[in-house]
Amino acid sequence: MEKFDEKLSDIIYDAELDGIRTALNQRESAILSPLAAFSSSCSRRREEEELIKGYRQSFSLDVDRILHSLAYTRYIDKTQVFYLIQNDHITHRMLHVQLVSKIARTIGRFLGLNEDLIEAVALGHDIGHTPFGHDGERILSELCVKNKIGHFLHNVQSVQFLERVERKGRGWNLCLQTLDGILSHDGEIHEQKLSPQRIKTFDNLDTEILKKKKDPEQSLVPMTLEGCVVRMADTISYIGRDIEDAIRLNLIKRSDIPKSCVRLLGNTNGTIVYHLVTDIIKNSFHQSFIAFSKEVSEQLYRLKAFNLELIYMNPKVKEHLGTIRRLFEMLFERFLNDIETQNHESVIFSQFLENMSPGYINGHGSQEIVRDFLAGMTDQYFIMNCPKHLRPEKNNL
Repeated sequence: MEKFDEKLSDIIYDAELDGIRTALNQRESAILSPLAAFSSSCSRRREEEELIKGYRQSFSLDVDRILHSLAYTRYIDKTQVFYLIQNDHITHRMLHVQLVSKIARTIGRFLGLNEDLIEAVALGHDIGHTPFGHDGERILSELCVKNKIGHFLHNVQSVQFLERVERKGRGWNLCLQTLDGILSHDGEIHEQKLSPQRIKTFDNLDTEILKKKKDPEQSLVPMTLEGCVVRMADTISYIGRDIEDAIRLNLIKRSDIPKSCVRLLGNTNGTIVYHLVTDIIKNSFHQSFIAFSKEVSEQLYRLKAFNLELIYMNPKVKEHLGTIRRLFEMLFERFLNDIETQNHESVIFSQFLENMSPGYINGHGSQEIVRDFLAGMTDQYFIMNCPKHLRPEKNNL
């Protein structure tokens, strides 16, 4: 009788929890914009029995899974823009994704969009970034093309990690809407307006990944307004922040910022973020797209060009580029040889392939495994795997 009572209480408890999720989903339909992505519309590649009885909403669950991924943990020592620089106040990838999340959720709240989906896309969008930022990405892409496995792009790799590498190759089984937003974030592309391509499936996701690896210029558009918001917020989060970092490192002066940008957007990160966020809200409210005004978009484009010329391409920032390139080439060749010779003493076996699922092992060639291993490294772990006499040292600029 006691066992029966316990079983009955479990059923009642599960029903109560399921009722919470149902109520939360109903609340979404009452308070969110009709143009928002609703948690009840989430689709996953695989059905999961435990999700049927769970009380967490779908996109909120995706946030939890991303936060608990090993790749998310490694954000802590991944370059945003400036690498091998001795300064504790320079932005790293972990802070960047948090800023994107905060800015995007602020916009989403005023537009009546799904903040859980926004948070999931924002926190996961850069998980595929290499050590040493975009320089590392370009170098690894050259090596991947040379080894005939397609171009390397961090947005594609983010999906790769979350779907096929995490949890020893089992992946996190995230929602299509989350993965699509991550894949489509393309923060370097300048656009005044984004309209979502709403009708997509996992087949579309897979096709877009293949096209992107073949042609990095392939244009991708998110399937949700939430994904569009994150894409815009990505730019908003870094444009002024990179200026502040560059000023702190004495690469530029505040007076160098173009006067037309200052008049419209301000000359500090705080004012730049405020004016950009406000402009998006004003121009996107009750609309089926996310957009800047023409004037603000033009000045943002000019500010991006300013950052590119005076910050990102600054010779002081590129001081270690040649060394980093040689080290990438060396490690790629070493780990590829370790796999092909079955050198199980190598760290690629002991710290990456050990206990990896047969699905991952059988579904990836040696070059792809090396790509995944290198892309997942933090800056410091990458350097630790290089010969001591070749390791670059941090400087103070």
